[in-house]
Amino acid sequence: MGVRAAVVVCVTSFLLGSLFTHWIADSLTLWKSPTNDQYLWTAATYYSIIANGPAQIQYAVAAIVLLGVTTILWSLRDGRAGNLMFDGGSIFLFCTTIWMYSYSVLPTIFTLFKDLPPHPKTDAVPQELQSAILDLASTNLICSVALTGVLGLQAGRFWAESADDDDDEIESLKATPAPSRAKTPLTE
Repeated sequence: MGVRAAVVVCVTSFLLGSLFTHWIADSLTLWKSPTNDQYLWTAATYYSIIANGPAQIQYAVAAIVLLGVTTILWSLRDGRAGNLMFDGGSIFLFCTTIWMYSYSVLPTIFTLFKDLPPHPKTDAVPQELQSAILDLASTNLICSVALTGVLGLQAGRFWAESADDDDDEIESLKATPAPSRAKTPLTE
Protein backbone atom coordinates (compact mmCIF):
# COMPACT_ATOMS: atom_id res chain seq x y z
CA MET A 1 0.00 0.00 0.00
CA GLY A 2 2.75 2.45 0.91
CA VAL A 3 4.55 2.15 -2.42
CA ARG A 4 1.33 2.55 -4.41
CA ALA A 5 0.31 5.65 -2.44
CA ALA A 6 3.80 7.10 -2.82
CA VAL A 7 3.72 6.60 -6.60
CA VAL A 8 0.28 8.23 -6.88
CA VAL A 9 1.37 11.20 -4.76
CA CYS A 10 4.65 11.61 -6.69
CA VAL A 11 2.96 11.40 -10.11
CA THR A 12 0.22 13.82 -9.06
CA SER A 13 2.76 16.24 -7.60
CA PHE A 14 4.81 16.08 -10.80
CA LEU A 15 1.74 16.83 -12.92
CA LEU A 16 0.75 19.69 -10.61
CA GLY A 17 4.24 21.10 -10.98
CA SER A 18 3.93 20.83 -14.74
CA LEU A 19 0.65 22.74 -14.63
CA PHE A 20 2.13 25.35 -12.31
CA THR A 21 4.73 26.20 -14.96
CA HIS A 22 1.82 27.51 -17.06
CA TRP A 23 1.42 30.18 -14.41
CA ILE A 24 3.83 32.25 -16.51
CA ALA A 25 1.04 32.71 -19.04
CA ASP A 26 -2.06 32.07 -16.95
CA SER A 27 -1.35 34.65 -14.25
CA LEU A 28 -1.28 37.38 -16.87
CA THR A 29 -4.62 36.39 -18.34
CA LEU A 30 -6.68 35.19 -15.36
CA TRP A 31 -5.54 37.39 -12.51
CA LYS A 32 -4.50 40.70 -14.10
CA SER A 33 -7.39 43.00 -14.86
CA PRO A 34 -7.83 44.39 -17.43
CA THR A 35 -6.16 41.92 -19.76
CA ASN A 36 -4.19 43.81 -22.37
CA ASP A 37 -2.71 42.71 -25.67
CA GLN A 38 0.84 42.60 -24.30
CA TYR A 39 -0.20 39.98 -21.69
CA LEU A 40 -2.06 37.98 -24.31
CA TRP A 41 0.92 38.00 -26.70
CA THR A 42 3.18 36.86 -23.85
CA ALA A 43 0.83 33.96 -23.16
CA ALA A 44 0.58 33.14 -26.87
CA THR A 45 4.37 33.10 -27.17
CA TYR A 46 4.62 30.79 -24.14
CA TYR A 47 2.09 28.33 -25.62
CA SER A 48 3.90 28.54 -28.96
CA ILE A 49 7.11 27.41 -27.25
CA ILE A 50 5.23 24.42 -25.78
CA ALA A 51 3.68 23.56 -29.16
CA ASN A 52 7.07 23.58 -30.87
CA GLY A 53 8.93 21.74 -28.10
CA PRO A 54 10.51 18.32 -28.53
CA ALA A 55 8.11 15.39 -28.74
CA GLN A 56 10.20 13.40 -26.22
CA ILE A 57 8.98 15.67 -23.42
CA GLN A 58 5.38 14.92 -24.34
CA TYR A 59 6.10 11.18 -24.42
CA ALA A 60 7.72 11.37 -20.98
CA VAL A 61 4.71 13.18 -19.52
CA ALA A 62 2.36 10.63 -21.13
CA ALA A 63 4.37 7.78 -19.58
CA ILE A 64 4.16 9.44 -16.16
CA VAL A 65 0.38 9.87 -16.54
CA LEU A 66 0.05 6.20 -17.52
CA LEU A 67 2.05 5.20 -14.43
CA GLY A 68 -0.30 7.23 -12.23
CA VAL A 69 -3.49 5.77 -13.73
CA THR A 70 -2.12 2.23 -13.54
CA THR A 71 -1.15 2.65 -9.91
CA ILE A 72 -4.54 4.02 -8.86
CA LEU A 73 -6.36 1.25 -10.75
CA TRP A 74 -4.07 -1.31 -9.11
CA SER A 75 -5.18 -0.03 -5.70
CA LEU A 76 -8.82 -0.63 -6.62
CA ARG A 77 -8.08 -4.31 -7.14
CA ASP A 78 -7.93 -4.80 -3.35
CA GLY A 79 -11.67 -4.17 -3.12
CA ARG A 80 -11.57 -2.69 0.38
CA ALA A 81 -14.05 0.06 1.16
CA GLY A 82 -11.31 2.63 1.79
CA ASN A 83 -9.72 1.87 -1.55
CA LEU A 84 -13.05 2.12 -3.34
CA MET A 85 -13.93 5.44 -1.75
CA PHE A 86 -10.60 7.28 -1.78
CA ASP A 87 -9.12 5.70 -4.91
CA GLY A 88 -12.45 5.87 -6.74
CA GLY A 89 -12.54 9.62 -6.13
CA SER A 90 -8.89 9.89 -7.10
CA ILE A 91 -9.51 8.03 -10.35
CA PHE A 92 -12.46 10.28 -11.17
CA LEU A 93 -10.42 13.46 -10.58
CA PHE A 94 -7.30 12.10 -12.29
CA CYS A 95 -9.26 10.93 -15.34
CA THR A 96 -11.16 14.23 -15.46
CA THR A 97 -7.83 16.02 -15.62
CA ILE A 98 -6.53 13.71 -18.33
CA TRP A 99 -9.72 14.08 -20.36
CA MET A 100 -9.76 17.88 -20.10
CA TYR A 101 -6.10 18.15 -20.97
CA SER A 102 -6.28 15.66 -23.84
CA TYR A 103 -9.45 16.96 -25.44
CA SER A 104 -9.22 20.66 -24.71
CA VAL A 105 -5.72 21.91 -23.89
CA LEU A 106 -3.49 19.87 -26.19
CA PRO A 107 -5.58 20.24 -29.37
CA THR A 108 -5.85 23.98 -28.80
CA ILE A 109 -2.12 24.37 -28.25
CA PHE A 110 -1.16 22.27 -31.27
CA THR A 111 -3.67 23.80 -33.69
CA LEU A 112 -3.54 27.49 -32.80
CA PHE A 113 -0.04 28.00 -31.41
CA LYS A 114 2.11 25.77 -33.62
CA ASP A 115 2.65 28.54 -36.19
CA LEU A 116 2.31 31.83 -34.35
CA PRO A 117 2.76 34.73 -36.79
CA PRO A 118 5.47 37.31 -36.03
CA HIS A 119 4.00 40.36 -34.36
CA PRO A 120 4.94 43.34 -32.22
CA LYS A 121 3.57 43.19 -28.70
CA THR A 122 1.49 46.28 -29.37
CA ASP A 123 -0.61 44.62 -32.12
CA ALA A 124 -4.13 43.59 -31.30
CA VAL A 125 -4.57 39.90 -30.55
CA PRO A 126 -7.02 38.16 -32.91
CA GLN A 127 -10.31 37.29 -31.18
CA GLU A 128 -9.92 33.53 -31.85
CA LEU A 129 -6.47 33.54 -30.23
CA GLN A 130 -7.66 35.68 -27.32
CA SER A 131 -10.53 33.37 -26.43
CA ALA A 132 -8.25 30.31 -26.79
CA ILE A 133 -5.71 31.82 -24.38
CA LEU A 134 -8.39 32.54 -21.79
CA ASP A 135 -9.87 29.05 -22.21
CA LEU A 136 -6.43 27.48 -21.77
CA ALA A 137 -5.84 29.43 -18.57
CA SER A 138 -9.23 28.39 -17.18
CA THR A 139 -8.73 24.73 -18.09
CA ASN A 140 -5.25 24.70 -16.54
CA LEU A 141 -6.75 26.07 -13.33
CA ILE A 142 -9.49 23.41 -13.29
CA CYS A 143 -6.92 20.66 -13.87
CA SER A 144 -4.77 22.02 -11.02
CA VAL A 145 -7.73 21.99 -8.64
CA ALA A 146 -8.65 18.42 -9.66
CA LEU A 147 -5.10 17.19 -9.08
CA THR A 148 -5.05 18.95 -5.71
CA GLY A 149 -8.19 16.95 -4.93
CA VAL A 150 -6.31 13.73 -5.74
CA LEU A 151 -3.63 14.71 -3.22
CA GLY A 152 -6.32 15.51 -0.65
CA LEU A 153 -8.02 12.14 -1.16
CA GLN A 154 -4.73 10.29 -0.85
CA ALA A 155 -3.96 12.17 2.37
CA GLY A 156 -7.45 11.30 3.64
CA ARG A 157 -6.88 7.66 2.80
CA PHE A 158 -3.60 7.66 4.71
CA TRP A 159 -5.25 9.28 7.72
CA ALA A 160 -8.19 6.84 7.67
CA GLU A 161 -5.93 3.81 7.42
CA SER A 162 -3.65 5.04 10.20
CA ALA A 163 -6.71 5.65 12.41
CA ASP A 164 -7.91 2.08 11.68
CA ASP A 165 -4.47 0.72 12.55
CA ASP A 166 -4.54 2.64 15.85
CA ASP A 167 -7.99 1.22 16.65
CA ASP A 168 -6.83 -2.32 15.83
CA GLU A 169 -3.81 -1.90 18.08
CA ILE A 170 -5.96 -0.70 20.99
CA GLU A 171 -8.39 -3.61 20.52
CA SER A 172 -5.54 -6.13 20.48
CA LEU A 173 -4.14 -4.67 23.70
CA LYS A 174 -7.55 -4.96 25.39
CA ALA A 175 -7.96 -8.57 24.25
CA THR A 176 -4.54 -9.67 25.47
CA PRO A 177 -4.61 -10.63 29.16
CA ALA A 178 -2.09 -8.94 31.39
CA PRO A 179 0.89 -11.12 32.23
CA SER A 180 0.53 -12.76 35.65
CA ARG A 181 3.28 -12.64 38.21
CA ALA A 182 4.63 -15.82 39.54
CA LYS A 183 3.68 -16.30 43.18
CA THR A 184 6.63 -16.60 45.47
CA PRO A 185 6.46 -17.79 49.05
CA LEU A 186 6.82 -15.07 51.58
CA THR A 187 10.05 -15.15 53.41
CA GLU A 188 10.29 -13.99 56.93
